[in-house]
Amino acid sequence: MKKQIVIFGTGEIAELASFYFEHDSNFEVAGFAVDEAFRTADRFRGRPLVPFERVAEEFPPTNFDFFVSVGYAKINALRVAKVEAARAMGYRLVSYLSSKATVFPGFELKDNCFILEDNTIQPFCRIGTNVTLWSGNHIGHHSIVEDDVFIASHVVISGGAQIGQGSFLGVNVTIRDRVKIGRNCVIGAGALVLEDQPDFSVIAPRGTERSSVPSNRLRRI
Repeated sequence: MKKQIVIFGTGEIAELASFYFEHDSNFEVAGFAVDEAFRTADRFRGRPLVPFERVAEEFPPTNFDFFVSVGYAKINALRVAKVEAARAMGYRLVSYLSSKATVFPGFELKDNCFILEDNTIQPFCRIGTNVTLWSGNHIGHHSIVEDDVFIASHVVISGGAQIGQGSFLGVNVTIRDRVKIGRNCVIGAGALVLEDQPDFSVIAPRGTERSSVPSNRLRRI
């Protein structure tokens, strides 16, 4: 029998989390919760939607587990706050690990992680609590991803690197081996990081510039 869970959130990430849990886990989604101020309906995805302030009354922690499905708003601080609040209510925080992710013996899945398809987590890695790994990342051997990190798609973290608590890594970021990223850093899409970064660093590579020549004047295409 599947264990029943409640998901916090009604955004796109919560909708995706519900889909993944329903189709690729041993959990069944019983309902959803959001803060009362943001609750605009009684149901979401065909299930009850209750105020977070009263979720323990509707879905007691003795019978239901919990998953906080929030993105990287305020550099992950909103997700952290809701995880702490759910724990304070007595809930056990569950995680989703895709059946299409690659992990090895010794890997420890901690609370409120969301690890999607095609992630490769090599041996001797440590992944903290409340970590999101979107699709298609490479987490190199002996690397450490600390608590509350959000990593977007197709990120390469080379062996022995360390990602500090609460940091965000955008799509296609590359971290060289043994580089240490500090706490609450924001590493923008496409960044190549070759040296250590202190806490609260922001790396924001410029996007590719648009050509002044319009496409209808290109000769060899």
